[in-house]
Amino acid sequence: MIQPDLSTRTALVTGSAQGLGRAFALALADAGADVAVHYHSSDVQAEATAREIHELGVDSVAVQGDVTDPDSVDAMVEEVEAELGSVDVLVNNVGDFAPSHWQDIDWGTWQRVLSTNLDGTVLCARRVLPAMREQGWGRIVNVGYASSEKAMVSPKNFPYFVAKTGILMFTRMLAADTQDDGITVNAVSPYVVESSDEFPDDAPRGRWASFDDLTQAMLFFCDEGSDYISGENIEVDGGWLPENV
Repeated sequence: MIQPDLSTRTALVTGSAQGLGRAFALALADAGADVAVHYHSSDVQAEATAREIHELGVDSVAVQGDVTDPDSVDAMVEEVEAELGSVDVLVNNVGDFAPSHWQDIDWGTWQRVLSTNLDGTVLCARRVLPAMREQGWGRIVNVGYASSEKAMVSPKNFPYFVAKTGILMFTRMLAADTQDDGITVNAVSPYVVESSDEFPDDAPRGRWASFDDLTQAMLFFCDEGSDYISGENIEVDGGWLPENV
């Protein structure tokens, strides 16, 4: 098991009240980081996750915010900085998924899928970067989607694939832009996760990705020994090769 020493670090995980984000937050807390649990509307679950993190012997705070709104992101990070200190580790986990044929999807849903995935990732990274640059250390881990960098096309999932491909482009651009700042920027890209709403017929290796599979990849990027690895993407997909999506 990968277990970096993050005992002097503060982490912010977006969308961490429940599901995969919660697993990321608990894994970072177990590695010693103080963790901000972000939520949009799941306040009860976020407070429960923050209490769970406290029980691991580190500090935690639940923070509300809309990652698609620059002012909300600014206020959210200000609260984290006031309660826990500047953000050393950012995990961009938020991202809506709404399968629908591109001609049938309503415009609001189209914008929400692109905005929560791509805009949220860019806004949160942009907000925490100045402090990371000032201290000369930072870890940003973005959540992509397996094979999206291969420019997959699907009438049913088009906005989601566009957003996730954009996240990988942003990951590599930001890695290049921060290469002299002590910051690494990487991505973890699952296919289907144990908590997914839709399950295709054929699971690679006979199962879907577990939260543990994904947290291990995330923790690898946070480890001090990975400080020369930036702009990379780990596909946690069991070797899945897309045919018809």
